Amino acid sequence: MKKTLILLVAVLLSGYSLAEDVSDPWENWNRKVFAFNEVLDRALLKPVAKGYQWVTPDPVEKGIGNMFSNFGEVLNIVNDLLQGKLAQAGNDSGRLLINSTIGVAGFFEVAEKMGLPKSDGEDFDQTLAVWGVPSGNYLMLPFLGPTTVRGAPSRYGDIIGSPSSYVDHVPTRNSLYGTFLISTRASLLDREGFISGDKYLFIRDVFLQRREYLINDGQVEDDFGGYGEDDYGGYDEDY
Repeated sequence: MKKTLILLVAVLLSGYSLAEDVSDPWENWNRKVFAFNEVLDRALLKPVAKGYQWVTPDPVEKGIGNMFSNFGEVLNIVNDLLQGKLAQAGNDSGRLLINSTIGVAGFFEVAEKMGLPKSDGEDFDQTLAVWGVPSGNYLMLPFLGPTTVRGAPSRYGDIIGSPSSYVDHVPTRNSLYGTFLISTRASLLDREGFISGDKYLFIRDVFLQRREYLINDGQVEDDFGGYGEDDYGGYDEDY
């Protein structure tokens, strides 16, 4: 998620805040949920993620991340089609086929080396946005983190679209969910140092900017005073 990282850096360098530009009338409630999630993360998720990162060799950790990214191509393809992005659907379908076979279930990233770049990813929240559904207020969910009124029910669609949901063996399915959660959390450990000031506002602003970027396929107004991809030598998704 290097694109998320670049937004974090941009916020730090510009000192810019979106606080007056977002719809967050539920801030009092959202902050309470945010505080609950922070306690849960510090007490459980973060220590487990650190342990996972410590015992897992870097190539294996990257390979596991690649596998979950490959699973996510199914959701990308569905939403590509729902948004009418036929060329991208073809690209993502090719990636899924190649990485699932030659790449050994996605453990190795082969498709990109064969000219099929990884996209930013698509989900049902982005699809609803393309269909004209407004985002609604910013919302912090227990356990799940930041979203919007539009994005909250979209999470259910993302779950249905995930291949893991169709694993009949419950222990295996739960193991996949747990490993994905830990792997994702571990990948964010090195980026926490970029957070500055009011953590709630910082995460809210970056989340909303990131969603705007994804929904508009990167065609967004530069709210950070000129900081962008070229200022940092480009960036790519890394899992």
